[in-house]
Formats: sequence, structure tokens, C-alpha cells
Amino acid sequence: MPNSNTPKDVFSHLLAIITLYIGVVSVIALLFQCINTLFPDRLDTFYYDPSLEIIRRSAASLIVVWPAHILMSWIIGRDMRAHTEKRGMAIRKWLIYLTIFAAALTIIIDLITLLYNFLGGELTLRFALKVLVVLIVASGIFGYHLFDIRRDDARDSLRPKQLAWLVSALLIVAIGASFFIIGSPAGIRARKFDEQRLQNLQLIQSEITNYWSQKENLPTVLDDLKDSISGFSPPNDPETGKEYEYEPTGPLSFNLCAIFRTKTQERNDDKKISPPAARFYDPYQQNWSHDVGRVCFARSIDPERYGKP
Repeated sequence: MPNSNTPKDVFSHLLAIITLYIGVVSVIALLFQCINTLFPDRLDTFYYDPSLEIIRRSAASLIVVWPAHILMSWIIGRDMRAHTEKRGMAIRKWLIYLTIFAAALTIIIDLITLLYNFLGGELTLRFALKVLVVLIVASGIFGYHLFDIRRDDARDSLRPKQLAWLVSALLIVAIGASFFIIGSPAGIRARKFDEQRLQNLQLIQSEITNYWSQKENLPTVLDDLKDSISGFSPPNDPETGKEYEYEPTGPLSFNLCAIFRTKTQERNDDKKISPPAARFYDPYQQNWSHDVGRVCFARSIDPERYGKP
């Protein structure tokens, strides 16, 4: 019976279409955040930048779901070549027409959004690229599934394979570009260690300032900051476990030193950042900029600001 659906058929087609939807959402999110990073908005000045997390999550999703979609599509195609009557299954037609409907609706909304922003004078390169991404992806899905529902399987059997290779190559390029923006996994881990080092140094600096405010002299060594009441103990380097370098250089000045594995990535006057992108931008923390290697931060306490009231 052409329209009968076995549990295997339902599972195969649902898994194929779900992995397709996840892949589409992931690739659009990936490209959107790449655009955001390469063409940042001038209003995005401070605070945490979520682009890198979204890029990483989207790349991970594509690496997993796209091969799964290709595998399921191949299994379905092989089964339909062996049983040509399955091309008329109800679940297959329902899912294909639902996908065509969603793609067509996306194209319409995308064009309306483009025209609306254009008439409002808000068309920018960043916005235009995002609209173009959605239009290309939705049009590709619309066109392929319209072709798939009409095609002669025997005559056009090579086209899906060719398209799968082409899309796979484009996704590899997109994922490779995302790694160029966010950096390699080893580079990301090194930046996380450096972020923790900076947080530790900031905490130690705050405790040194409090120590001076209370006693009007600097600690001789970092162990002087230990407090059995508050439970504070100076943190060590998160990677090596070694103590940070501390050196009093005067009655009101001192150096804090650490060994960093990465260089601080800062935005220029156009608010652009060079890959791999920095995760934070905070104008109040610019005195913590550092290069690779051993870096010392010279600090001086202002007695009028930090002295006893």
C-alpha cells in the first residue's frame, strides 16, 4: 500500500526532518553571530558578548546533526529506490509540504522585514547580510523540497547526492570560519585560564587595598592577607597552582605579576575586534590589559580615596 506508514518509516522521516530543522536553525545562528562579530553594532560596547557561546553551540550542533541528516536521507533514499511505492507515503508528503510551507513563509517574512527596514532608513550592511542569509537558506530549502516532491527518482537520483556534497562543503567552510573567529579549543581553554587569572588578581588587589585601609601599611607577603574570620586565602594560579608574584615597591605602591598564555583582545575605535574575539569589553578594566608571558601590574593606592573615613 503506497500510503501505509510503518514505524520504521515514521521514525526515519521524523528524524530526517528534525535534524534538518536543527541544522537550519544552527547554520543561521552561526552565520548571524559571525556577522555580529565581524560587523559589530556601535551600541554593543560593554558587558558580556554572547556571540562566541552561540557560535560554539551552533557549530557543535551542525557537526552532530548534519551527518545524522545525511545518513537518514541516504537510508530513506535507498529504501525508496527498493520500494518505489513509498514515495507516495502520507508522512513523507505531509513533512515535505510542511517544510515547503515553513520555507515560503520565512521568505515572505524576510522580504517584508527587509522592505520595512529599508523604508525606515535603517538598512545597514550587518542587517542586509542577515536578511540575505535567511533568504538564501529558506529559498534553498523551498526549492529543493519542491523539486523532491516532483522529481522522477530514477532520472534525478544524482542531484540529491550532488547537493548534499555541495551543502556539506559550504557547512565545513562556515564551521571553519567560526573557529577562526572564536579560536581553537586549546586557545579557548587558554583564554579561560587567563580570565580566571585576571579575576584572581583583581580579588587580591581589592584585599590589599582593604588591608592598607585597615592597617595603613601594605602586606609584606600575600600570606598576610589570610583571614581566619572571613576565610579569605589568596588564590593561586588556576593552571599551575603556583602563588602569584607580589612585591611592595613603596609605602603606597606594589606590583602584582602573573604569566599569561594569551594577549588581551581589545576593540578599536570602530568597536571591531580581531579574531579570536574577546569575550568581554569593559572600559573600567582596561588597566588589566596584558600580552603573552610574564606581566606585572603596577598599582598605587590613593590615600584620600582608600583611607579611613
